[in-house]
Amino acid sequence: MSTKKSLLLAGIASLGLAVVVGSFATAELASGADALTQPEMTLPPGWTAEDMQSCMMAATPGKPHAELAKDAGEWHGKTTMWMTPNTDPIESEGVMTVSPILDGRFMKIEMIGEMPGMGPYHGSGLCGFDNVTGKYVATWIDNWSTGIMIGKGEKSSDGKKMSWTYTASCPVAGKEITVRQVETITGPDSKTLEMFAPDPKTGEEFQTMKIEFTRK
Repeated sequence: MSTKKSLLLAGIASLGLAVVVGSFATAELASGADALTQPEMTLPPGWTAEDMQSCMMAATPGKPHAELAKDAGEWHGKTTMWMTPNTDPIESEGVMTVSPILDGRFMKIEMIGEMPGMGPYHGSGLCGFDNVTGKYVATWIDNWSTGIMIGKGEKSSDGKKMSWTYTASCPVAGKEITVRQVETITGPDSKTLEMFAPDPKTGEEFQTMKIEFTRK
């Protein structure tokens, strides 16, 4: 499918969803004689009521979103970072704030800290659950890069571990690389985040970071 056709279909779907949401909102507000004057919703050509229902289901937060919302709050983080394999780690501390946005559909993450010898760090990200693909989704940006990390995640059957795969730009390798991130719940108000990436010189994966979080 061409890019133009994909964009056209996405635009139609968005328009259809907007029509549905607007119609439901109008119907909910209207009453009595006013309700009789409201025009009936017209489906786009070729669409069925099931298509519209699928759009509504895709936009409705569910259990995965409620699970993500449990991370809301302010967390203290102790960071250990390795620039290259077999080198002494760099240690620092920071604060992560997690808050729900868009009626719980996504979680906004803000990370502020400072890395010795490298200056202040400020990162920002979004994470959520895509009802259509059945995957957790995330983005990340920070003041140490001009690229956007884009990731997809899966939760373990016991719900205690989240495994992410990100696409990121590596300035040393000069190309996009795949970065793994593993979040492990260690208690009601504690968890660890570990990150792994390929060595730009050898291509072999090594651990680049570990953050131990405690909720305040």
